[in-house]
Amino acid sequence: MNNPSGKTLEIRAVAGKKDLKTFIRVPWSIYQDDPHWIPPLLQERKDALSSKNPFFRHAEWQAWVAWKDGSPVGRISAQIDELHQQRYNNKTGFFGLIEAPDDHEIFSALFETAENWLRERGMRQVTGPFNLGINQEVGILVEGFNTPPRVMTSHSRPYYGAAIEGCGYAPAQDLLAYELDIHTYTRPASMDEISRRNFDRIKIRPLDPRNKEADLDSMQDIFNDAWQNNWNFVPFTREEFRAVGKELLMVVPADFIQIAELDGEAAAFIVLLPDINEAAADLNGRLLPFGWAKLLWRLKVRFPKACRIPLMGVRQKHQKTLFGPAMAYMLVESVMNPGLSRKGETVEMSWILESNKPTRNIIEKFGGKITKRYRMYHKSLESQV
Repeated sequence: MNNPSGKTLEIRAVAGKKDLKTFIRVPWSIYQDDPHWIPPLLQERKDALSSKNPFFRHAEWQAWVAWKDGSPVGRISAQIDELHQQRYNNKTGFFGLIEAPDDHEIFSALFETAENWLRERGMRQVTGPFNLGINQEVGILVEGFNTPPRVMTSHSRPYYGAAIEGCGYAPAQDLLAYELDIHTYTRPASMDEISRRNFDRIKIRPLDPRNKEADLDSMQDIFNDAWQNNWNFVPFTREEFRAVGKELLMVVPADFIQIAELDGEAAAFIVLLPDINEAAADLNGRLLPFGWAKLLWRLKVRFPKACRIPLMGVRQKHQKTLFGPAMAYMLVESVMNPGLSRKGETVEMSWILESNKPTRNIIEKFGGKITKRYRMYHKSLESQV
């Protein structure tokens, strides 16, 4: 297609390894002058967008690259998650991995292409961004552009939100990132009494390396139970959670994964991640020839100052009892000391639905402050009369 500037714009489907390499590399041109963008690790991105990713056992997807005058300038993906369809039966497809310059025509062409692909497969509405599913990176950053993204979170240009809305999308949900200072976080006054009343029945312990398979299964079961009523929830499959566990155990000290047992039953858990983004910021996405050595040295010897809690859950049957907040408080505190002992300074807790008042209340009682806001969007794919 020709745009008003006279330059040729073309949207090409990703159809092979060479195309995928181009797709992965698009963000480098978008963020080249953004000091807060962290280049993703190229090998990790290749694996995440390949058949190695267990997400694709239950999802169909297609990716596209926008080309202008022979250069790649933007990208987008579209996904249909069969587990989402089975759970909600609402003919909703996803868009994701959107990147483009501040150019309405490029955004519009990318979204039109993804929407047509979804519409041809029977989808009636589209939600996103999901990169690629609900249990992976989600949302467009709309507040908090002046700090780098933490591990497994996204960064965006400030114009992205308006550009997406300019393509007919409306906000669907906001997700929040909170930050706690490890040195000065507030221990809620009510925690001592709650913990004292329930201490003899609650045991907090780290993941057991000798029984890691059983512990990972327990964590998956807790997570899927805890969050089953959350917005657009889709359960982790066993293969997906094992893949997450394998990645976690490569970089996370054992005491950064804590499990709460109530009367001997695994009832809650928490995961604290060192901020790999901080450690990998100057690698430009490359682990070879020396990137791996630098990354591992920084994680083991010069521990990152920032951490993130990406996974946490309390079984639903305990959430509205005294045991629920008691275990949540005790778990958060259980990972603060290991973080502090490695000279960590801050912990991000994300993503938290803005509407999730109980979880927000717990974080705010610890002194958590909102530092970033992410937004999900949706749009009808049916003809407007």
